[in-house]
Amino acid sequence: MTAALDRRALLRGAIALGGALIVPVAGARAQDATTAGAFQPSAFIRIDKDDVATIFLPKSEMGQGINTSIPMIVAEELDLDLDRVKVAFAPPGTTGKIWQSTGGSNSTQSTTAPLQDAGAKARAMLVQAAAARWGVPPEACATKDGKVLHAPSRRALAYGELVEAAARLPVPETAKPKAPQDYRLVGKPRRRLDAASKVDGSAVFGIDAAPAGVKVAAIIGCPVIGGTLRDVDAAPALAIKGVRKVVKLEAAVAVIADHTGAARAALTALAPEWNLGPNADQSHDDIVAALRDASLSPGLVAHETGDANAAIASAAKRVEAVYEMPFLAHAPMEPINCTAHVTKGGCDVWIGHQSPVQAREAAAKASGLPVEKVTLHNHVMGGGFGRKVEVDMVDQAVRIAMTVDYPVKLIWSREEDIQQDFYRPFYVDRLAAGLDAAGKPVGWTHRITGSSLIGRTFPSFLETSKGVDVDATEGSKTNYALPALRIEYVRKETAVRTGFWRGVGATHNSFVTESFIDECAHAAGADPAAYRRALIAEPRLLAVLDLACEKAGWGSPLAKGRGRGISVQSTWHTMMAQVVEIEVGADGTLKLHRVVCAVDCGQMINPQTVRAQCEGGIVFGLGAALREEITIAEGRVVQSNFSDYTPLRMNEVPVIETYLIENHEPSGGMGEAPTACVGPALTNAIFAATGKRIRQLPVAKAGFNLG
Repeated sequence: MTAALDRRALLRGAIALGGALIVPVAGARAQDATTAGAFQPSAFIRIDKDDVATIFLPKSEMGQGINTSIPMIVAEELDLDLDRVKVAFAPPGTTGKIWQSTGGSNSTQSTTAPLQDAGAKARAMLVQAAAARWGVPPEACATKDGKVLHAPSRRALAYGELVEAAARLPVPETAKPKAPQDYRLVGKPRRRLDAASKVDGSAVFGIDAAPAGVKVAAIIGCPVIGGTLRDVDAAPALAIKGVRKVVKLEAAVAVIADHTGAARAALTALAPEWNLGPNADQSHDDIVAALRDASLSPGLVAHETGDANAAIASAAKRVEAVYEMPFLAHAPMEPINCTAHVTKGGCDVWIGHQSPVQAREAAAKASGLPVEKVTLHNHVMGGGFGRKVEVDMVDQAVRIAMTVDYPVKLIWSREEDIQQDFYRPFYVDRLAAGLDAAGKPVGWTHRITGSSLIGRTFPSFLETSKGVDVDATEGSKTNYALPALRIEYVRKETAVRTGFWRGVGATHNSFVTESFIDECAHAAGADPAAYRRALIAEPRLLAVLDLACEKAGWGSPLAKGRGRGISVQSTWHTMMAQVVEIEVGADGTLKLHRVVCAVDCGQMINPQTVRAQCEGGIVFGLGAALREEITIAEGRVVQSNFSDYTPLRMNEVPVIETYLIENHEPSGGMGEAPTACVGPALTNAIFAATGKRIRQLPVAKAGFNLG
């Protein structure tokens, strides 16, 4: 069977099938808004009498800039300048058909159309209210700078003067959003609305939550994957000044104290006894060997065009390779945290979370309270990358808080954050291609082996796709016009718990396919860029390839030891090409000189944010490709902090140049694309400089280390 779903369809479908992700459209009705002295025609917009508009974000902010771009979408339709806009998070369960979970590079893609619609309807209602007051047709009125204007009579009314009248009107069934040629905000670079608060420290992250009377909790989980807590003597911890309580959980022990220092000291004083469970003898080599063995067996067909096996068998030349991608941690700068206060009447949770609806439901489950008795206060995040879509920290915080009568702020240590993560799966990929006499691919097979994130999080979708994980296979269809293509998926679970990571399936498949197409180009004796160009049928993808090559000086001479590598991708409805230029010393010392990134993400909302996403994603992806990996010994994660799980450091970051193609195509995603694209460009550059093909990440395993 061929899987018909892709990951994006999965995420949309979660609205309908996931239960926790769909709620009725919420928003104050006219009479409610009138009572409140405000105009709130939808869940996303409120205009007060003081002429200030509040935009309620249906997504979470974890650094990707949606607390500026989403208000820009609404303010554009309202003809309202951003200095008259306040931003707040929509409460869980109030965003209607907009999926409230943040991930899959989906924030702008999924919200643009409904928010344009909401803004256009609000504008129409304000115009209708003004026209009725003046006794003129609505068509004779216009809007500008937060006012309704009637040019013939030179009259104007500020929105704040119209809120009560507008709130009494029915929300129109339809309203026409602006045409792109009329945009005055969308597509123009704007400074982020949260920049000042992050500079002066007034921005409130989840870790900053401080309800009255709050105490701090530190925690340590069983170091062996799947192990549980047998017992712990609380006395040594309770002897430390400021320590309030020791709390036993199923697989962890926590200490509540007046401050973090006391909590951490008390945790160190404890000697928990663990039930190590069945994974205590698990080694990294054993896990990888099991995945390699599984990759030898045929898998479920995720996609098939033509007869790839037959085409390869009769081809003039055959190219084969096995690629491996490691387990990866998320390691956000803001470690895992959650604050909870449980009373007889309800539960309050303060957190920065990617899926506030699921976090609220987790709190309800842990506390035993109805979900309507749980209030979730969502905050900005200091990085998330998929880790903060999980709810384990909510469950822990609520269970700890249930043992006391005051709020408790649970903060994981960096070690706990890295060693108790949900890791990007380890993948083993087997590829083969058949080339004709001219070196052109006539058949391509790709077998993907790894654990199933969809099977863990959305098992019903695994049934719909006949067992094929649409995330693990995302981006594997390649960017190229191939006459015969077969993609298989082999599900192989390991003891390591896995989760969504920045780009997940596409980061792994981009690395594999863009590395392997480079191998085909080399086998054909062709220039890697020219080889790709001859196989790409999508004009927008060709355009970013050509732009990246032009700006990088592709083909111009390089000094000895230097190399350029290229990769292209079309994922998340975004077209991207990157060229990485590196230098390799005789001893394998690696220096990153330059990354050139060309992007077509359709209609840009805020180009400044697109550039920032490219830079941040490239840095994130380079760190992962160069030296990040999670390994296992005796069932335990070996890495523990940034000393042995080391992201790219500031002094190691190369020059990054970003070139944007402007158009009015539907907006694509930007949160993950740069991360997915840079890894293969890096390793292709290393091959160009040294002739050594890297098929296992991180690059450091092959002896190339940053100098």
